[in-house]
Amino acid sequence: MIQDFDARLHLLIDAALQEDVGDGDHSTLCCIPADAKGKAVLKVKQDGILAGVDVAEKIFKYKKPAANFIRYKNDGEEMKAGEKAFEVETSVHTILQCERLVLNCMQRMSGIATQTKLYTDKLKGYKTKLLDTRKTTPNFRLLEKEAVRIGGGVNHRFGLFDMIMLKDNHIDYCGGIEEAINRAHKYVINVKPHLKIEVETRSLEDVKKVVSIGKDKVLRVMLDNFSPQQITEALHLIDGAFETEASGGINLDTIQQYAETGVDYVSVGGLIHQAKSLDLSLKAVME
Repeated sequence: MIQDFDARLHLLIDAALQEDVGDGDHSTLCCIPADAKGKAVLKVKQDGILAGVDVAEKIFKYKKPAANFIRYKNDGEEMKAGEKAFEVETSVHTILQCERLVLNCMQRMSGIATQTKLYTDKLKGYKTKLLDTRKTTPNFRLLEKEAVRIGGGVNHRFGLFDMIMLKDNHIDYCGGIEEAINRAHKYVINVKPHLKIEVETRSLEDVKKVVSIGKDKVLRVMLDNFSPQQITEALHLIDGAFETEASGGINLDTIQQYAETGVDYVSVGGLIHQAKSLDLSLKAVME
């Protein structure tokens, strides 16, 4: 799980509720007594991989610590239309204020987890692991990356602060791949010793340059928009000296061809930005 997950989630909840509730949930305030208690059930309306149950519980209990949360299914489990995922019993005001936030999170997360599972199923039997990217919804990256993890993928760097990735623009602005690597290595030594360095390569010539000067400096080489045949050639040049990542246009139809090369990782932005939210509903339970 992402470091400081709960602290980050609390910031997300605060911002989301402020956006939605503003100066008051007037629909609820006008007709529901403040002390009213109630129960609601999360109903599954579409098949897929369930994600966000833990988050839903944290949302309700962040708002009302005494909330009684009963789960019937867990994150990462297959879900079928008609099933119940959980029940929550707490104040009606809490249920109604948190309802849309919970659904927005779980529907989006379940869609991403379901999409990720399709990809990870394709990688069964191969050494290659599936990575996400930073192609995420602003201010919702925390839960989108968590959904990838639930679906069986591996989280790449969370942001610009937890890894150095020298991409094409960094390299071009810096004046070349060798200069970029040397400056990044110096920065790590003098400023941020814990940071790892990844370098994007756009050709086999770039790969040769990284092999020539990157030893003890670079952790991982990204092979961007390489064909599977070019990946195989690049892996021969690298010969195990660095971790390797294939990236660029990889999809469900081609991912196995890349895995067959023996590359360590494939990164797929579409895990998140092409995923479709799944249909869930939170309904009142009337005794």
